[in-house]
Amino acid sequence: MHHLRRNMLHNKKTGRMQMKKECKKEWFLDRYCGQQFAVLKEDNKLTELSVESEPRTEIVGNIYKGKVTNVLSGMNAAFINCGLSRNCYLSMDETYTDYTKYDGTMGEPLSLGHIKEGDEIIVQVTKPARGTKGAKVSTHLSFVGNRIIYLPNTDFLGISRKITDETVRADLLARAEKMRDSKNEGFIVRTLATLATQKQLKSETAYLKKLYREMQKTAKNAPVGTLLYEDEDLPMRVMRDSLGEDIEAIHVGDETLYQRLLRLIRLRGNIPERKLLLYKGEREMMTEYGITPLIYDAARPTVALESGGYLVIEHTEAMTVVDVNSGSYVGETNLEETVFAVNLEAAREVARQVRLRNIGGIVVVDFIDMLDETHRQAVTEELKSRLALDKAKCNVLPMSELCLSQFTRKRVGSDVLSCLVKPCSSCLGRGHVHDDIFVIIRLRAAILDCFADGYTSAIVELNERIMQRILHEGLFAIELKERWKDKRVYFVPHKTYKEDHFSVRGDNATVLSLPDNAQILY
Repeated sequence: MHHLRRNMLHNKKTGRMQMKKECKKEWFLDRYCGQQFAVLKEDNKLTELSVESEPRTEIVGNIYKGKVTNVLSGMNAAFINCGLSRNCYLSMDETYTDYTKYDGTMGEPLSLGHIKEGDEIIVQVTKPARGTKGAKVSTHLSFVGNRIIYLPNTDFLGISRKITDETVRADLLARAEKMRDSKNEGFIVRTLATLATQKQLKSETAYLKKLYREMQKTAKNAPVGTLLYEDEDLPMRVMRDSLGEDIEAIHVGDETLYQRLLRLIRLRGNIPERKLLLYKGEREMMTEYGITPLIYDAARPTVALESGGYLVIEHTEAMTVVDVNSGSYVGETNLEETVFAVNLEAAREVARQVRLRNIGGIVVVDFIDMLDETHRQAVTEELKSRLALDKAKCNVLPMSELCLSQFTRKRVGSDVLSCLVKPCSSCLGRGHVHDDIFVIIRLRAAILDCFADGYTSAIVELNERIMQRILHEGLFAIELKERWKDKRVYFVPHKTYKEDHFSVRGDNATVLSLPDNAQILY
């Protein structure tokens, strides 16, 4: 804990704790192949990775008009038909906003006493569907702004714990109290509110309240299953939730997306325009900045430690299990000190990996056995301090005598593994292979590299089904209109190729000799 505190600075003006400038933070945002990507690097290490389909398919944060299909009085819960593939689960203890992350007082909890089968209600998705279970929803609605979260039907007035100056906190809470129209609504003051004027806070609040009123009007005559409100897409959420003064640069790989973000920055005025950088290189942006191999690593179960040790991360139906191994590290003193050093490094890496992979639920870490109780406590404190930097709420339990550490991490959205890999059909799902989109993304990067090396034509040999998906869904349509408009791409399909196998070679010949089944990409 002590070395972490030395790396933090206290801002007297805002009352916030900030990382020292030596922690270099950069965001990388891009869109292609029908996907949007957001990657955060801190000191050249990946700490966050998000992938989202375009148009948006993620439903967390969406608000629907639903109908009660079944009431579970004994559990204070109900099943709601929201027009999705499976009925949603409503628990009156489940809220969209995690109020435990903020300082404030919650009003009286609601009960299902006033809800009966057949009622039409408005609900917000809190967690996506998982396996055979439907999505979880809440009647506690939230409209998230840059500086304020508006809670139209929740008696809660809270403030971010990152704002530590008591005078600043009292002033912001007093301002929020004045903006409440009734005790049935609430606000949460976010960290960026410390940089806002009262006029800006009022303007944002008025906008969020207007969103809610318009949603209510739509809901009156809308049929059950209507999507009443949709959260912003991935790049916009990053700009809203994750950017602060400590961000050094925001690299954008797509011109259209860059213009959207530039307009947003100019509108909000909280981020200098000079930090938004349009990437104009010929190669794929993630490859150019050395991010691509780091993304591949996020899909692998084994994670190497700098000391020579390693982690093995395995996902089960009930939990995620992490095994810590010393590997090739032998230390310089005795066994206990060697094990302690590996476990400390592992604690830091576990915290980074759960954030990077967006692992939610129960996590069990099997550290290497330590006999010294002070060493166990130190490793636990290191794990706690690193997880405290995570935006998702984490709760760490004491380490057991068997050196097992357990913690929970609030599940927010989909885990990264589900975006990158899929169960392997050859081994009946016991293993994983790269997902189709991940393969296509790799293929796109390889073609860009080919053209960047000076070739005018790219001959791609690939799995037949992967080729058909690219052609059918037009996944390279943007590239054909822009980057590849004066290039030629030829596909040579193979039925015997595994789905994640392909090869790309360049050619500058005017006339090419190709197999009869080759197809040119138009």
